[in-house]
Amino acid sequence: MTITEKILAAHAGKKEAAAGELINAKVDLILANDITAPIAIQEFKKTGAKDVFDKERIALIPDHFAPQKDIKAAEQCKMLRDFSKEYNLGLYFEVGRMGIEHALLPEQGIVVPGDLIIGADSHTCTYGALGAFATGVGSTDVAAAMATGECWFKVPESMKFIYYGKLNKWVGGKDLILHTIGDIGVDGALYRAIEFEGEVIQNLLMYGRLTMCNMAIEAGGKNGIIVPDGITENYVKGRAKRPYKFYTSDADAKYVEIREYDCSKIPLTVSCPHLPSNTKPAKELAHITIDQAVVGSCTNGRLEDLREAAQVIKGRKVNPNVRMIVIPATQQIYKDAMKEGLLDIFIDAEAVVSTPTCGPCLGGHMGILAKGERAIATTNRNFVGRMGHPESEVYLSNPAVAAASAVLGRIGVPEELGL
Repeated sequence: MTITEKILAAHAGKKEAAAGELINAKVDLILANDITAPIAIQEFKKTGAKDVFDKERIALIPDHFAPQKDIKAAEQCKMLRDFSKEYNLGLYFEVGRMGIEHALLPEQGIVVPGDLIIGADSHTCTYGALGAFATGVGSTDVAAAMATGECWFKVPESMKFIYYGKLNKWVGGKDLILHTIGDIGVDGALYRAIEFEGEVIQNLLMYGRLTMCNMAIEAGGKNGIIVPDGITENYVKGRAKRPYKFYTSDADAKYVEIREYDCSKIPLTVSCPHLPSNTKPAKELAHITIDQAVVGSCTNGRLEDLREAAQVIKGRKVNPNVRMIVIPATQQIYKDAMKEGLLDIFIDAEAVVSTPTCGPCLGGHMGILAKGERAIATTNRNFVGRMGHPESEVYLSNPAVAAASAVLGRIGVPEELGL
């Protein structure tokens, strides 16, 4: 069996699980945010359940329109707070204690290897980086799971992606996943488990792995997953709030497709509007001027991402025609970036630093685009109107390219700044 099949079988109380099989499985954690939880809460109340299945296994995190941007957002966030109080939930994260959900939960050791996690947010697949099965579900599935502690699944077929060779300078997890989505398309892994492996993955630090698994959904994947190893152990040791288990894939496990990538041939990569799969080498886009650069989100808002952007922008200024917005993904990342002097670097460069929030990624707040404006962002989606006006454009990149572009006033690479 593959790692995905093993985790699903274990949580369904079965010896084995095969692709295509329908199972009912126990979940280790359920999460929802200020956009998706209100619907789940309403549906939960309709079930007639007297209580939630486990007060320590439901995480409610206001991060999309929080800090509350308007009255409607405030009402949504209040529903989360009231429900958490009513049922005495242990994993409610108020503004000031919160962060972007998919950065916060691994950081706090709330998701661990071997878990089965469902979240009413498509980027729940991020936690596969820890060797967990994690997938996004609808709000009604969350409501049912809050009552029963279970969810049904069709066991996905698995695809394997093998990355070998030497990474080029500044190329990281974001470039690997953008290149992969560019290769297979946004439906190239529809309802499949995407297993990342190879020497490059084995040497990729956790932040790069989290970025890759985060965007499995952009290829249509049911989940993205990496077999846990020493890097996983170093990350979870000392932070895991629960016992964890390392699963692995058997040598004779079945994959519907195996693809290999020579990473020495993967350049700094940018996704052009209006699909994550519309990728081009960053160097070919020097003619694209930008109005905004965003570094942050559940894809690239971790400390290492901020370090990368700061390294590029240090001692330079954001182009006068550009606004640059930097959003640390959690309060802890914000504090660590402050201690390291990264925030000074950004502010001295005339970028603005925001409190942790999903913000502009989903056209929420803190950086909405006007008609005709273009942004380069370290976010995960660039659909029509994703960051604001339907006639605006979003280009996706890694933090180094976003920072270099902020300085140049157009899409560019660190090399152009002598880096």
